[in-house]
Amino acid sequence: MSQRYYIVGNWKMNGMRAALSEARAIDRAAQRLPKVEVAIAPPVTLIAAMRESSTGIGVGAQNCHHAEKGAHTGDLSAPMLREAGADFVIVGHSERRADHHETNEQVKAKAEAAQAVDMGVILCVGESEAERDSGEAEEVVARQLAASLPETAQRLSVAYEPIWAIGTGRVPQVSDVAAMHKRLRAVLTDKYAEEGADVRILYGGSVKGENAEELLAVAEVGGALVGGASLTADGFVPIIAAAAEQD
Repeated sequence: MSQRYYIVGNWKMNGMRAALSEARAIDRAAQRLPKVEVAIAPPVTLIAAMRESSTGIGVGAQNCHHAEKGAHTGDLSAPMLREAGADFVIVGHSERRADHHETNEQVKAKAEAAQAVDMGVILCVGESEAERDSGEAEEVVARQLAASLPETAQRLSVAYEPIWAIGTGRVPQVSDVAAMHKRLRAVLTDKYAEEGADVRILYGGSVKGENAEELLAVAEVGGALVGGASLTADGFVPIIAAAAEQD
């Protein structure tokens, strides 16, 4: 693989200031394992403090609004997050698509807003259990990705997270992960031509130290988007180490 593996922790709605000690331990581990690019997306309340106390990891946001400013109570724009210390943003996570009814068009607009202020973007896609069981998962996720992609591949990564695997302990068969990532690569190269070959595709969904090595060895898997296991150094560092051991 020409690029470093990208291992990203999504803390979701978890973490008070006391959790910064875990981030610092993860940061120290990342400095010892420079073959891997490591990042954490904490709650927005911790972005500035985590950025100030970390030197070896990226720090990002879990969402942004597509507008630069305006009458959007409770929302945060990409420029605001950038000023707070975020260097990337997660967009289109299944929990936001479901809980906040975000559309592919809104996800695309958010990605482009982040790119406009030179933030990295992790764009999430994934299928439900019913869509997987119907045999249509690849087609469903390919359409979702195509409709959500920003116009340029600037600082873009994609995260494939089967919805039924998030936080459940269930993981797709390695062959299914390989097939999906191959299909998503085809969507990316169709959209961006040669640049599409350089967009990292992360796998997410119950990634742990015990299964990280096998998942990261799959063709076209360029890293992992990690949920619960990223909340502590004990859970997250073994995943980073597994990435560092890949050829």
